[in-house]
Amino acid sequence: MDVQRSTSPKSSPFDQTIDAENFQPAPPTRRCGMRFASETVGQMTQEMESVLRFRLQAAAISIGVGLGVFLLYGMFYFPVESPAQAWLRIFHGLVVVILSGYGLSMFWKAPCSKTLRVAELTIFGLPAIFFANLQFFAFHRGIDLGSLPEMGGQWIALIFTYALFIPTSWKRAAIVISMICACPLTVITVMWLKNPAFAELLTSSYLIEHGLTLGYAAVSSVVATKLISKLRTEAYEAKQLGQYRLERLLGAGGMGEVYLAQHKFLKRPCAVKLIRSNKAGDQRVLARFEREVQATASLSHWNTVEIFDYGRTEEGVFYYVMEYLPGKSLQDLVDRYGPLPASRAVHLLQQTCGALREAHEQGILHRDIKPGNIFSAQRGGVYDVAKLLDFGLVKQIRRQAGTMQLTQEQTLTGSPLFMSPEQALGEGEPDVRSDLYSLGATAYFLLTGHAPFEYENPMKVIVAQANEIPKPLQEWNPEIPDDLEQVILRLLEKDPNDRFQTVGELQAALEELSICREWTREDAEAWWKNICRGEGEKCLEQPPSFAEQPTEAISVA
Repeated sequence: MDVQRSTSPKSSPFDQTIDAENFQPAPPTRRCGMRFASETVGQMTQEMESVLRFRLQAAAISIGVGLGVFLLYGMFYFPVESPAQAWLRIFHGLVVVILSGYGLSMFWKAPCSKTLRVAELTIFGLPAIFFANLQFFAFHRGIDLGSLPEMGGQWIALIFTYALFIPTSWKRAAIVISMICACPLTVITVMWLKNPAFAELLTSSYLIEHGLTLGYAAVSSVVATKLISKLRTEAYEAKQLGQYRLERLLGAGGMGEVYLAQHKFLKRPCAVKLIRSNKAGDQRVLARFEREVQATASLSHWNTVEIFDYGRTEEGVFYYVMEYLPGKSLQDLVDRYGPLPASRAVHLLQQTCGALREAHEQGILHRDIKPGNIFSAQRGGVYDVAKLLDFGLVKQIRRQAGTMQLTQEQTLTGSPLFMSPEQALGEGEPDVRSDLYSLGATAYFLLTGHAPFEYENPMKVIVAQANEIPKPLQEWNPEIPDDLEQVILRLLEKDPNDRFQTVGELQAALEELSICREWTREDAEAWWKNICRGEGEKCLEQPPSFAEQPTEAISVA
């Protein structure tokens, strides 16, 4: 499927869907935009609380470690010479222990939402009190030495630490940062009022220099906080799509992106496909997008991917929501683990036949059946559940009144490696037997690891589909049963009349195979769990690359 498919190093560079469709789609229902709705405020607050907890922890550890480094530096190079200095060093050590311990304790027990602001006050209040006492001590020493020391560095560091670490509004940041800036100015004011010797040393240039430095740091920090807050809000809003919360990007391609998402109220994981904004004006792209949604939504078979929703945001972003499929595409399975055992291939083919049969019975041709459009998923505790995907090239078998012709004359649609001869020749009207040929080519790939015809030039592949005989499967793999090989080769007959005429006939033939039903539910579960042991617990949680392959049209005029 152009949405749910795997891209791998072994995939042919031209194993892509050729789409020469061009028709005007009806505009889908307009849905709510990707913006901040009132009902998302609670969720935003909850997310902000989580961010605040993490940032407070990082700030506590950062400040604690920084002060700890300066404490060690002072202990080695500046011995204690007075009771005031001893008291200041003890206070310094307490601040380091409290902040570092508080930050580390949050790894085991995070503070509740009601105490987050208390934690914020503690983490930034304690250093401010320490810096104020340090400034008093430094001023007294400066009086003895006859000059006032520079004391802006630690305050600036504390201001920028708050601005960078704490997610808050710019107004609140302005209040907190103003209070931090007021501390050194308060110390200077108290010293000027209480100590005449300090007043004699204090000059207007000293005050102006420190005032301008602190003022610049404060204004810059508040502006930075506002910009960071704006970016954070925009990032959050960008993840909201109506009732769906976009969690992470699963894949991207030429037509759009697919995200792992969750319904806000149902808490159900799903996959959301978005059309790129630069493609929103391409009527051919929108036509394919709409066909895919409408055709898939009309089907209800267990082995067809399920569509939950479809619409357009107020910003003009087209999207649809489908079930999230933990597992891998058949393309990915073969590319990563080699050809499938014959019994497993038959197991997956039988399920795919069920989905395809329903589509055909509803008058729908798929026209792009290939390993990348069939998915082996885990659903409801069952492994190796085949899911047929990507109905973007669907076509009505019987043209009905009011139905538009979707295919241009003298153009090809489908994927060259798995295209039927009648698709390749562009002669006549492909029918259900064309899908059966593509399914046979897919089965050939599953059993051998090779497409029936492999050339570097896609046009050579198309010509081969129409004229050449595929290499017998047993030449690739002698263990393939004779009866299964005969079924696959019959599907690959050039003349549609020589193939199975319906999916039902193919299902009956698969049921008669000697290996039919050898691959059991237990075998599938054991295989996947073994893979998960080797690749980690997330092997089933990682979907395929949902990126679309480039779409092109090939003219045969």
